[in-house]
Amino acid sequence: MILVSLILIPLVFGLASFFFKGNDAPKTFALIASILTLAVTCYAISLPASAVTYTHSWLAVLNSNFSLGVDGMAKVLVLLTAISYPIIFIATRNNQYKNSNQFYALMLLVQAGLMGVFLSTDCLLFYFFWELALVPAYFLCSQWGGDKRLQVSFKFFIYTFVGSLIMLIGIIYLYSKTPDHSFAWSSFTKVVLTESEQKYFFWFFFIAFAIKMPIFPFHTWQPDTYEQAPTATTMVLSGIMVKMGLFAVARWLLPVFPQMAVKMADVIMILSIIGMIYASLIAIKQDSIKRMIAYSSIAHIGLMCAALFANNAEATQGVYIQLFNHGVNVIGLWIVANAIEQQTGTTKMSELGGLAHKAPVLAILLVVMALANIALPLTNAFVGEFLMFNGLYAYNPIFAAVAGISIILAAVYTLNMIQKVFLGEASAFLKVTEIPKNTIIALSIIVVMVFAMGVYPKPMFHLGKQVMGWVGTK
Repeated sequence: MILVSLILIPLVFGLASFFFKGNDAPKTFALIASILTLAVTCYAISLPASAVTYTHSWLAVLNSNFSLGVDGMAKVLVLLTAISYPIIFIATRNNQYKNSNQFYALMLLVQAGLMGVFLSTDCLLFYFFWELALVPAYFLCSQWGGDKRLQVSFKFFIYTFVGSLIMLIGIIYLYSKTPDHSFAWSSFTKVVLTESEQKYFFWFFFIAFAIKMPIFPFHTWQPDTYEQAPTATTMVLSGIMVKMGLFAVARWLLPVFPQMAVKMADVIMILSIIGMIYASLIAIKQDSIKRMIAYSSIAHIGLMCAALFANNAEATQGVYIQLFNHGVNVIGLWIVANAIEQQTGTTKMSELGGLAHKAPVLAILLVVMALANIALPLTNAFVGEFLMFNGLYAYNPIFAAVAGISIILAAVYTLNMIQKVFLGEASAFLKVTEIPKNTIIALSIIVVMVFAMGVYPKPMFHLGKQVMGWVGTK
């Protein structure tokens, strides 16, 4: 039942939040729910995977069970989700939302959906939670977003809904081919398909997952959505929700289509690397801090996707570590962007400058997050990126060399942001004071994790050991 509670806590608290009134009560209630979820998560991941499985009859007529399990990668992402939510709620506590009870209710429902996605070992249940995470995210973007929120939210919904529909077709077809007509993960991995069937349905699943990540050329919804969505929602989208696609590739795509994954690896890696370079070049030209972070995220996700298909232990382990570290780092960058926007009313770098003179603590914390974003040694991202590039090099040195260009480009746009926003003379028109205590607390927690996991990554290695993995053949 402990895994069920990881879904029930945010679900029940989220539904209860709809009945609150005022602004402060929903914030406090959501924070309590997220802290309680974190406490249960810490206990759950400390137990052996075999001790926390759960299965109960769900849709008996379809032979689909409410089955939950937690392997190494699921532990990493469940922990990321549980840690991120309290940090997000603390960092954005000063943000004001109309009908805040509805806002925080939907945020918690997204968390319930995310937990369900990472824990499900039944494919139909996985699809149910996949959609549960999407629907409240759409309403969050469309109701509390920026001026262009309606068209941007519609584009986001159409992209992800089409991908989900394609995946559902694939799920139903594979279900019909399972030996026991079951949606269980173990049954899906035993499906025997012809080469033609594998080819078609491999792409059915991959396109759905690629849209969610997203990777080139399925990425066009992301920058607009990140810019227009309320910042707290953007933190969830970029820090956690994009990991659903990578997780789904590792949990469902690679084990179910191992031979086709090997055959298509070069194509997918080329698309991922093109996306890395393309997104990094566009990030350099951005004036908006939000759009720069969005394109930076596309580049990082592209590297993780390429590494997953390298089919070796180093790259795979690097992905599992980087799933967590990227989530932590990108949320830290969004917290900085939120702090700047709350005080100045803008995130355009051309309208900022010299903020280090007025907010030195914020400047110091941003520099740490920026160094982590470019994977400087002793920061958390270095370990994961080193392993992924090492795995890519073992697979194809040329791929690794081209992908490595993104490291240089990341340094260019990240350091350029620091120079434009925090250095130089302070603008006389900007009324900026030091960031509030809640923002300092949230960023300080992230900074501690950045250095702790950069200096001593062993606990994360240990956490990601047991994996329902891909047994590919070269």
